Amino acid sequence: MTYRSTKECIEDLERHGMLLRIGHEVDGCLEAAEIHRQVFDAKGPAILFEKIKGSPFPAASNLFGTLERSQFIFRKTLKSTKDAIAIKANPEAAIKNFWRYWKAPITGLLSLPKKVSSGPVLECETKIDQLPLITSWPMDGGPFVTLPQVYTESCLRPGVMNSNIGMYRIQLMGNDYQKNKEVGVHYQIHRGMGIHHTEAMQKNVPLKVAIFIGGPPAHSFAAVMPLPENLPEVIFAGMLAGRRFRHIKWGGWTVAADADFCILGTIHGDSTKPEGPFGDHLGYYSLKHLFPVMTVEKVFHRKDAIWPFTVVGRPPQEDTAFGAMIHTMTKPMVPVSIPGVKAMHAVDAAGVHPLLFAVGTERYVPYQKTKPQELLTQANAILGFNQASLAKYLMIIDHADNPGLDINDESGFLQHVLERVDWTRDLHFQTKTTIDTLDYSGSAINEGSKVVIAARGTKIRDLATDIESNLDLPKGFSNPKIAIPGVLLLEGPAFKDYDQAADDMMPWTKNEKNIAVDTPLVVIVDDSDFASHSLKNFLWVTFTRSQPSHDIYGVGSRFTFKHWEAHGSLIIDARIKPHHAPPLVEDPNVVEKVSRYLETLNLTVFNEWDPIEKKTIQKTMKLNSKQNAE
Repeated sequence: MTYRSTKECIEDLERHGMLLRIGHEVDGCLEAAEIHRQVFDAKGPAILFEKIKGSPFPAASNLFGTLERSQFIFRKTLKSTKDAIAIKANPEAAIKNFWRYWKAPITGLLSLPKKVSSGPVLECETKIDQLPLITSWPMDGGPFVTLPQVYTESCLRPGVMNSNIGMYRIQLMGNDYQKNKEVGVHYQIHRGMGIHHTEAMQKNVPLKVAIFIGGPPAHSFAAVMPLPENLPEVIFAGMLAGRRFRHIKWGGWTVAADADFCILGTIHGDSTKPEGPFGDHLGYYSLKHLFPVMTVEKVFHRKDAIWPFTVVGRPPQEDTAFGAMIHTMTKPMVPVSIPGVKAMHAVDAAGVHPLLFAVGTERYVPYQKTKPQELLTQANAILGFNQASLAKYLMIIDHADNPGLDINDESGFLQHVLERVDWTRDLHFQTKTTIDTLDYSGSAINEGSKVVIAARGTKIRDLATDIESNLDLPKGFSNPKIAIPGVLLLEGPAFKDYDQAADDMMPWTKNEKNIAVDTPLVVIVDDSDFASHSLKNFLWVTFTRSQPSHDIYGVGSRFTFKHWEAHGSLIIDARIKPHHAPPLVEDPNVVEKVSRYLETLNLTVFNEWDPIEKKTIQKTMKLNSKQNAE
C-alpha cells in the first residue's frame, strides 16, 4: 500500500508484526535515543513511543532500520521508481524492453506535484516547546529534528519545480536560541539549500524556509536522495510515495499538505548563531559552530500527528539502511553520470565521506596495461560529482583486473588495491581543499585534503598475514597487529603536535628496509587491540582520524619534481589529535536503565523479527511481481 501519513505507515507495520509499542512515558532527553539504539542493534522492529515526556505527541523511530523493512514500506512503488531511474540511465534499453518499462512514462506524469487549497497539516497549531524534544547524546547542545525535510525555493525562479528539499538537522532549543522563536538550521557544504540562500542574500530578501516532519515516508527518503540540481525532490517524492506531492500556498510559504508537522520561518541575510554540538554519523560530535538561525513564524500539525525521528552515531545506524536503499535505486545512474565508472561505494563503516571505493575502466590505450591512465580522469570526475566530491580517500581500480570483484566486499577491495599499488606512482593529492563539514581531521571546518589511490595491473606482491618475528620497533611503538592482509597496525606514543609526529615517524621513513615488501600499509593508532578487533573498527579509526596531506608518511619518501612518492610502505598516522572532536559515548546510567527495561520485553525475541520481515517481504514482492507481469 501507499501512505498519506506517518500514522498509516505505523499501522501497516503493526499489522505485519514489525512494530514495538512503548506505552510508558519516555524521556526525550537521552532515554528515547538509547531505546532506539539498543533495539536497532538487536535488529528489532520500528518503535512507537506513545508518551514522550513534556509533549502531547507520540513519536516513532527505527522505521527504516533494515533494508528489508524499507523495501516493505515502498513495496508498491519501488519497482516503478527503479524503472524510471533505469530509463534515465539508459533510454535505449527502455526502447528495446518496451513491455518491461511501458508504465514508466505514466509513473513520471503521476509524480508531478499537485497544488491544493487545503490539507491536514494546517488543521492545528502548536509551539516548538510542545514538540517531542529528542536529545540523542550526552554532549548534544539541545534537542534536534533528525528526520526533517527542509524546503526552500529559488527567489530568482520561484515555484515548486525550482525547489530543494534537504535533510539538514534542526536545533530546536539550547545555546542562544530564543525559546519558541528561533531554531538553528545546519546545512553543510555542497547542499542545494546553500544555492537558494546565496540567491536570497544577493537579492537582499529573507529566505523563506518550511521544515516538514513526517507525512508519507517517501518524503523523508526524497530529502536524502542525491538528485541532480535540475530534478526537484518533489517529483521523486511523488514517484516513491505513489501519490503526487500535494502542496499548499500559505502566507508566501509552500507547505506539504500531508506532512505531520510543519515549522515555517525565515532566514535573514547572513544571520547566524552557534549551533551544536551534535553527535553525528562519523561517530564523533560535530562541535559548536555558527550556522543560519531561522525566525519561527508558525508551527502547524495534523490532528493525528506522529513525530518521526532517527538517531545517528558511529555506523552502522538507521541511516545505513537509508544508504543501502539509495544505492539499490541509483546504481544504474553511475555509468551514465561518470563515463567509464562502473560502480562506486561510500564505505559506511568509515563514516561514508572519508572513504570512497570506485571501479573504473581503462580505454585510452588498451594495448598498454601497465599504469592508471583513464582511471585518473575518472577519479577527477568523481571528485566533481555530487556528494562524491566530499570523498577524502578515493581508491579506484580497473574493472578488467578482476571483473568478479564485489565493490561491497571492503576487505577484498582493499586487498586488491594493496596487491597492486605502487606508492611511487599511484598517490595523487589535493591539498587545501574542501572536505565534509562533519570531518574534524582537517585543518579547519570544511577545510582539508584528499588523496586518490589509483591501482591498476597485475598483482605485484603477496600480502603478509602474520607479523615478522624479527620486527624491530623503534622506541615508543608497540603491540603490532595485522588488521587485514598487508596492513600492520602499531601503537604509537600519544600525539602531541605535527612537529613531534614527524620526529616519531623518522625511524620509519628514513629506513627503506624497515618494513617488509608484503606489508605495503602501516597504520599508527592509539590502541591496536581495538583497531584490529574488526574490519569495522579498522576502517573507522584509520579514515576518520587522518587527513592525507598531514598524516600520510612513507618509507623512503621523496619528491620527484612535484610528485610525492614512497619507496617502501605507506604510513598513515591515525592517532587522535588535539583538534579532533570527541567520540560518541553513551551515558552509562541511561544505558543500564534502558537495558533493564528492554529485558522485561525479552529483547532476544527481536532477533527473530528480521526473518519474519524477510518472509513477509518475499511473499509480498512475489505477489507484486505477478501483478506487474499481468
